[in-house]
Amino acid sequence: MPRNVLRATTAAALAATLLTTGACSDGGGSGAKRTGAGAAKQAKPLSWGGCSAPTAAQGGGQAPGQDWECATLDVPLDYAQPEGETIPIALIRAKARKKAERLGSLVFNFGGPGGSGISTLPGAAKEYEALRARYDLVSFDPRGVGRSVPVLCESDRQLDAYYAQDSSPSTPAEEKAYVDGIRTYQKACQARSGKVLPYVGTDNAARDLDRIRQALGDEKLNYFGISYGTELGGVYAHLFPKNVGRAVFDAVVDPTKDAQQSALGQAKGFQLALGNFAQDCVNRGDECRLQGSTVKEIEANVTKLQKDLAAKPIPGIGGRRLTESQATNGIAQALYSKELWPLLEEGLDEADGGQGQLLMALSDALNGRDQNGRYSNIGAANTAINCADSKERYTLAQTKARLPEFRSASPVFGDLLGWGMLSCTGWPVPGAWKTPDVSAPGAAPIVVIGNTGDPATPYEGARKMAERLGKGVGVELTYKGQGHGAYNGGDTCVQGAVNAYLLDGKVPRAGTVCPAS
Repeated sequence: MPRNVLRATTAAALAATLLTTGACSDGGGSGAKRTGAGAAKQAKPLSWGGCSAPTAAQGGGQAPGQDWECATLDVPLDYAQPEGETIPIALIRAKARKKAERLGSLVFNFGGPGGSGISTLPGAAKEYEALRARYDLVSFDPRGVGRSVPVLCESDRQLDAYYAQDSSPSTPAEEKAYVDGIRTYQKACQARSGKVLPYVGTDNAARDLDRIRQALGDEKLNYFGISYGTELGGVYAHLFPKNVGRAVFDAVVDPTKDAQQSALGQAKGFQLALGNFAQDCVNRGDECRLQGSTVKEIEANVTKLQKDLAAKPIPGIGGRRLTESQATNGIAQALYSKELWPLLEEGLDEADGGQGQLLMALSDALNGRDQNGRYSNIGAANTAINCADSKERYTLAQTKARLPEFRSASPVFGDLLGWGMLSCTGWPVPGAWKTPDVSAPGAAPIVVIGNTGDPATPYEGARKMAERLGKGVGVELTYKGQGHGAYNGGDTCVQGAVNAYLLDGKVPRAGTVCPAS
């Protein structure tokens, strides 16, 4: 999603990043055609070899180890000219453990848009060990991401200032500074990555997916899409319905909502998740470190903290000071997974005492900043992909007119998400669609999982996706849980239903609710 619209990426990856370091949308077009572009020669088989350590654009870190192999697939930069210039798509895999029972490849997209599959899959693979028994686990960096012609914009130092600036301006001078910051960022993207910006949209990424399927030697694409990965999977199913194998969509993007509606939905979703977090605190009584004996009192203290930080930032990490924008991002980051609620409680308590290190660390994780001050390209790719997808370009007047609705939906996140509507205004590339076409008549069943407590992709989106995929294709399953996504929530009902479909082809009953009551 664009700047200040909270990225929808897998909670498992986010939680793993924070817990191992000691707590340091969605766009959417007019429907792409099913035929025509992309009808070039078949992709060549892949040449697999060892994996190097992730690059800075991928988020850095250690090489994944001997279980993992990496490869590069050349695909057309522009599918309207399939025999023209090519770009590399980077892939990673771990082979199935039971070779005699191997079903093929299972391709993952963990969301964002802008998340590196190559850096995410090895860390998250233990969550999918049951599936690895019979599938090669495969992921990739979509075009514009990580090792696949990454979109680059501002320098690390510039990004520190960019993410710290006021994202809820209240005076003409603050509004001008906010808009100028967006314009400067966009100019940097054009200067450093202008050549690829027209080609990083979801439609092209879906066509790349089919090239990946071919190169893997699979007749059908077996696919596990999470968050934005569900939108990518829906567009793929629309373009290549006959090529869909066994597919699961988890933490589902609503394909019927435009950019403004998606942002408003997130405002409501994150406010709901904050309320659930606060209720948990209230239920624990004196064990909770936060002030307030009711949900409303705790939420009021959060909004007071935001106002205090807007007036006077507090010490953060190193020489940086925690601003209101960073605190809001940090709070949102922790709401992606219930595992992070203890960190949020601690971070809010510390911030009330004048120390912002933990909330800043959470904010840094959301923005792709490591402990050495280097940024991955998740933010740049996120903006570029969303702006290549969405036609919507909101004026300052339109944005300000909608702010009351955003603030009503969420006193805590409304300003951040409402002002984020300006993110694609002035972008150098026009968008492709208002909402994506995901209709896929003739496709195999796709299991679509909605989480009732999901902040980033609200629960209602799963039903909309199932409906738009079409009768006999979208099969909805409900998870009554917290956090972003369902499969990694540890519920045996969800995992059992997904595993039964992916491993044995057993389609769950539409309308299944987990955990079963």
